[in-house]
Amino acid sequence: MSARILIVDDDPFNRKLVSATMENAGYDVATSESGPDTLARIEEIKPDLIILDVMMPDMDGYEVCRRLRSESHTAHTPIIMLTAGDTLKEKIEGFEAGADDYMTKPFQPAELQARVGGLLRRSVSVKDEVDKTTSKIMAVFSLRGGVGVSTLSTNLAVGLAQLWGRPVALLDLALTAGQSALMLNLPLRNTWADLTSMPVDEIETDLLNDMLLPHSSGVNVLAAPRNPGEGELITADTIKRVVQLLNERYHYLILDLPHDFRDTTLVGLDAAQEIILLLAPELASVRATASALNVFASLDYSLDHTYLILNWIFQRRGLARKDIESVLKRSIDLIIPFAPDVFVPAINLGNPPISDAPDTPIGALLEDFAFLVSKDEHRNKRPKNPTDAWGRVVQRAQQRRKK
Repeated sequence: MSARILIVDDDPFNRKLVSATMENAGYDVATSESGPDTLARIEEIKPDLIILDVMMPDMDGYEVCRRLRSESHTAHTPIIMLTAGDTLKEKIEGFEAGADDYMTKPFQPAELQARVGGLLRRSVSVKDEVDKTTSKIMAVFSLRGGVGVSTLSTNLAVGLAQLWGRPVALLDLALTAGQSALMLNLPLRNTWADLTSMPVDEIETDLLNDMLLPHSSGVNVLAAPRNPGEGELITADTIKRVVQLLNERYHYLILDLPHDFRDTTLVGLDAAQEIILLLAPELASVRATASALNVFASLDYSLDHTYLILNWIFQRRGLARKDIESVLKRSIDLIIPFAPDVFVPAINLGNPPISDAPDTPIGALLEDFAFLVSKDEHRNKRPKNPTDAWGRVVQRAQQRRKK
């Protein structure tokens, strides 16, 4: 029996277009023209997945999504939001309301079909899977250096730990020049180099627990070696083993990657469920990013799970956003503004702005992004013991809804 897809949109043309796209993929389709109609008929329709328009009269898609999530029979039904808006603010609001995915119009039929198929497979998997802890693995990467990969990695790791109070590991895979420990003001008591003389199959979880450097935020860091020569001795098999073991213990693994496609880097990219790709608004960085995206495509990495982040590392005269997006043929997901008075002291003192100054515009931006890339099961449900960071994110979301 084919899955049933409910399409909710007040525009008849859009309903017809999305319906045809789903029917062509072999799905059973039901439609609704409004939020109230959807809520009244949802138990009768019993959809396996919902495609929900945002901008509707009477009740917008965000409110419909929140109400669906509050009902036991639709609390875990996959929901894709479909809208003309593509800003980070709108995406965060959609995810906060409980959406599983977010697509902008106009859409490519093949992409919508692929996303629906992926969510349906994940939904079946979740229903059948026993409860266990596995990491969400995120790789932060750029093919051009100096664009803020380590800065974003450390802030993201700290942000996730502060949001959810769950174990987070930060692996510094820039093995010849990594600075993650420095950015958190951690002494290099242990590093990756301590594993070089050990057979891969003898590396165990207890050993790694002793090696990780604990930070006050709840992040545990596996630091890069003290000198470049030691970094060259780390093998891809060692990295694969470490990621495998930590994947079973930590809710989040953040991989701070170097600016290359060596085998040790590819292990991290292969393991990641999401890749965060950084660039600066200058030609060399855009060219490197285009090359990276081409490599990702050749390796069959899903571009749907790649975030494109533009970091303004200089004050002015950078390339315009629209020109960068035109060259790369995809939208930028987040822009980090030029903020030397925030980031330079943060690096020098080892105090990430996401923890040291969470109420500043930069701290809030990074905290909201950490929420955006969090696990679905964390993001879509109020924590039993909400953290201060979670409260700040929710408060900002409420303020945005009032505007």
